[in-house]
Amino acid sequence: MKKLSTLVLAAAALVLTGQVAKADITVATAGPMTGQYASFGAQMKAGAEQAVADINAAGGVLGQKLKLVIGDDACDPKQAVAVANDMVRQGVKLMAGHFCSGSSIPASKVYEEEGIVMISPASTNPKLTEEGGPNVFRVCGRDDQQGEVAGAFLAKQYAGKKIAFVHDKTAYGKGLADETLKSYKAAGGKEVMYEAYTAGEKDYSALVSKLKQAGVDVLYVGGYHTEAGLIVRQMREQGMNTVLVSGDALVTDEYWSITGPAGEGTLMTFSPDPRKNEKAAPIVKAFRDKGVEPEGYVLYTYAVMQIFKQAAEKAGSADIGKLLPVLQSGMKFDTVLGDLSFDKKGDVTLPGYVFYVWKNGKYDYL
Repeated sequence: MKKLSTLVLAAAALVLTGQVAKADITVATAGPMTGQYASFGAQMKAGAEQAVADINAAGGVLGQKLKLVIGDDACDPKQAVAVANDMVRQGVKLMAGHFCSGSSIPASKVYEEEGIVMISPASTNPKLTEEGGPNVFRVCGRDDQQGEVAGAFLAKQYAGKKIAFVHDKTAYGKGLADETLKSYKAAGGKEVMYEAYTAGEKDYSALVSKLKQAGVDVLYVGGYHTEAGLIVRQMREQGMNTVLVSGDALVTDEYWSITGPAGEGTLMTFSPDPRKNEKAAPIVKAFRDKGVEPEGYVLYTYAVMQIFKQAAEKAGSADIGKLLPVLQSGMKFDTVLGDLSFDKKGDVTLPGYVFYVWKNGKYDYL
């Protein structure tokens, strides 16, 4: 924090004296570019690349071109810290990342110490902004918001049914399951089971057998699409018609690639689909013309770059000392997600979560 304060003052002094070098502005995105969650890393990379290309084609930022750096943390906390330190060495001004909350939270400490603006497109754990520094923001919602919607829905839609909650022990998965369970209980629900499972395994038959024995009607999964897909497939193999309900980590076509028809009827919470935002139509078309479907967090990452450009131009500088006051000012940013601003914690002011359902290999509003 001390170094951040020093950098803020130094940046302000440089702007006042006009000693700002006209070179490329380095920005970055980081997430799981490899590993079992690589489909989300691909979404972030696609969004960042297209945004940087579009911004540069329109003249760049403050007359300077953006240079994009990609970091691979594989959703591993230790690797995320290593990536963050590498970003420091490369002089990054903006980090549009990370993806997994368990990576974003430790990486954010590096960015705070070294004076780098961090805007996550996807990390939903409340701790990121509750405990993060003044340089930490996000354009997605929070698990407590998502859990509130999901828990109330479960209590109303499945009143009298046997509902179980499981999670993958990660900051994201456990946090989401706990917040949903909290909301479910507040609405008068009582779970029949609360269990943890280990991410990365292939055989969840033991867990599924316990669920079957308990006669579970609805299973809420706090975790990622890979494990959720295997669990629902193995439930069907054991003859279970249990409805699987989960969160925003199932917003990828790869979920259906894992489940096939077994994924039919899966429910999940996510923000309103930005692809249906009229203002985003030209960008969506540009992606599709390139053979890229801007699902999940593609447009969220694109929006982070838009925010950076607008904040830097308002501030007259890409340095953190000038950027933070603008980001914290309540300024409305015009993005593919719609008009948005940040509150005092760095959370975004956007519409809340809604439910989606998987049908015939696609997901759409419930």
